[in-house]
Amino acid sequence: MSQITFEQLETLTREQLPFAKPYNFIVEYLGDREARVRLPANGAFLRPGGTISGPAMMALADYAMYAAVLASIGPVELAVTTNLNINFLQKPAPGDLIADARLIKLGKRLAVGDVPIHTIEDPTMVAHVTATYSIPPHR
Repeated sequence: MSQITFEQLETLTREQLPFAKPYNFIVEYLGDREARVRLPANGAFLRPGGTISGPAMMALADYAMYAAVLASIGPVELAVTTNLNINFLQKPAPGDLIADARLIKLGKRLAVGDVPIHTIEDPTMVAHVTATYSIPPHR
């Protein structure tokens, strides 16, 4: 069961995460230690060769991980990324991307997770992310 509602996450994103606005992330699922986030298609995210840019995929994975962390610990604004590693596996065709974040360890101070990314049309991974979040001591 999620420790944050869709509405709380949406409000927190709008008020505290101005970087997220251009991405128009859509949170599709919040659960215990997991979240699913969609990045809607946007021509501004394309790079030469007609594929979605790496920075857009990294932002999607980071936000999905943030959503999974908050789904697990509640609305803690100061949970922050301490590490993010991405492997680009194949060029995604233009279109919506889906990130399925899953926490593989949730401790008192750190959360570690992985985030496979795929297109909405094809479940084949186009990128794989591992990330670590720092959780503030007084939540």
